[in-house]
Amino acid sequence: MLLMLFGPPAMHRNGEQEKNMQRTVPHEVIHWTTDRICRKTLTMAGEAPLSVSIQGKPWSVEMRTPGEEKMLAAGSCLSQGIAESPEDIESIEYPVNSNPNLLNIRLMSKRWEKIADRISSPKKGIPEFGKNTEDAIEALCRIARIIPVPEKKISVRKGFAYLAELNRHQPLRSESSMTHATAVYSHDFELLTVKEDVGRHNGMDKAIGQLMADGNFHRAGVMVISSRVSFDLVQKSARAGIPVIFSVSRPTALAVKTADRLNMSISCESKTTGGYIYTAPERLDLEMLNDESPLPQSP
Repeated sequence: MLLMLFGPPAMHRNGEQEKNMQRTVPHEVIHWTTDRICRKTLTMAGEAPLSVSIQGKPWSVEMRTPGEEKMLAAGSCLSQGIAESPEDIESIEYPVNSNPNLLNIRLMSKRWEKIADRISSPKKGIPEFGKNTEDAIEALCRIARIIPVPEKKISVRKGFAYLAELNRHQPLRSESSMTHATAVYSHDFELLTVKEDVGRHNGMDKAIGQLMADGNFHRAGVMVISSRVSFDLVQKSARAGIPVIFSVSRPTALAVKTADRLNMSISCESKTTGGYIYTAPERLDLEMLNDESPLPQSP
């Protein structure tokens, strides 16, 4: 039953499909510290869309680490109530061209009769994003607010300093040790809003919503976040027209590729000292110890 359900791995993928299946991707970054700047190569986790259909009807689009797509689809089917047990699933198959980003789940006829009305529209995601990474990037580029590089650059020193003190703005995390935060600053590092949530996506959405409510939407210039940077967070920041992100954890490969296309800057903390700049260093002022001006205190 299990062998019939999951079948052999997809075979005979072409070069582009193999590229989309990369679980890790090397990337050259700028390692910035207060006394030196150098280049080094880091390994990023791969990220790509997975579009899942049920009985040939679009159901979901998920961003995931490539690999084990059938297991992901089966587990999601069970957790979302599409299947009640493995016996409800007749097969999980790649399409004829073995595209690793597309799967079709075929349910047993009795189970399909019970849940068919739930598959009338996709569960979530944007179907246009689901074919491959290039489609996902192109779809976002069509709706993103591209922000030109300003004459005054963003201080990388201040960006990493405010990233280091982000915990100070997380009272819920202090109590629970389990929330993410998004802080949004102006180009001059005036704190505009900070929001917390158990979900990193929700925290960013709340922060953007607060900017809109306060009339500060067009003043925002820098995101400081407590999580990694994935494609969907780049999407949210790009839609809000905020071109600079400082994060605690490293970005995914698709997030970096997308940010590079949109000329957005992504930087994250280093495990040792300073931080790594992945994209658009031209947006940043890479001043070092020769700039001893004190950092303003966030309210």
